[in-house]
Amino acid sequence: MSSALPSFSDPSAPIAVREEMARLRVALDAALPRKRLLDRNLLVATWNLKDFGSLTCKWEAGAADSPKRDYRALWAIAEIVSRFDVVALQEVGGDLAALRTLMKTLRPSWRFLMTDVTRGAAGGGERMVFVFDGARTELSGLAGELVVPPEWLAEIAPDALKRQFARTPYAVSFQAGETTVILVTLHVLYGKAAVEREPELAAIARWLADWARQENRWHHNLVVLGDFNIDRQGDALWRAFTSTGLVVPPALHEVRRSIFADPGEPTLGKFYDQIAWFGSGRSQLLGLDLLNAGGFDFVPLLYRDVGMSRAQMQYRLSDHYPLWVEFGCN
Repeated sequence: MSSALPSFSDPSAPIAVREEMARLRVALDAALPRKRLLDRNLLVATWNLKDFGSLTCKWEAGAADSPKRDYRALWAIAEIVSRFDVVALQEVGGDLAALRTLMKTLRPSWRFLMTDVTRGAAGGGERMVFVFDGARTELSGLAGELVVPPEWLAEIAPDALKRQFARTPYAVSFQAGETTVILVTLHVLYGKAAVEREPELAAIARWLADWARQENRWHHNLVVLGDFNIDRQGDALWRAFTSTGLVVPPALHEVRRSIFADPGEPTLGKFYDQIAWFGSGRSQLLGLDLLNAGGFDFVPLLYRDVGMSRAQMQYRLSDHYPLWVEFGCN
């Protein structure tokens, strides 16, 4: 049975871990916007947490332990997640030990909503999860999965009648103050080649465009976020993704998505994660003011005492950085 992590004052927490968490909090304070009154800002994030399932219930996993994600890693994950109002998580598995411990570690106001795991080889046994701070946001009634209309299936792929999306996108509506926003999270099929991702991206873009126009009439906002497995801005996958008007805030174009991306060329070959919405100018379908956007690089802050490599760190936290946007709520 999973339990909440001990607090800073608990003597079982190693000194190195407590010092590490103190540094992480300072860095988060400097890098991320603070939560303000509900009528002032809304902080939304997406994070692909690599194989987020089981948990080794000790502070530091040893060489023989599996999984490598331990209390030390989960404490860092919880600290990062706590800085946002709603976080879409991808790669959450059937084993809920890590997720349940995360929820018990966050403040009592935090809640979560999730799908069942996706069956079949393409789905990877993953589920989609939203975790959210119930003190600042609440569910506003809508939750559902996106299913392609039958008449579109032939347009997705030659064998499209045999399947829908590999992992069905998950939509949930949230209310923050007087603002309603529908968040759609997804994890696009990776496949054996990039060309296999194009049909899903095109179908998702078409589906969302129709829905965004409908919801805009009710002054609801629609934002899509998650792991789109886009290799680079401007390639065929990017064009499919943006084919119906989805736009990504410019502040995210130069943000590294992967911990393995070259710091000198932040998006080269790793443009996977995105947060996007429809339109600009007269065709704007978002009633929220974009205040800021970015990512968060946790790598230089963690495990410095043991000199952990990025290859090792991916199994403790993730191989993806969290991506976030700050909206002003008017």
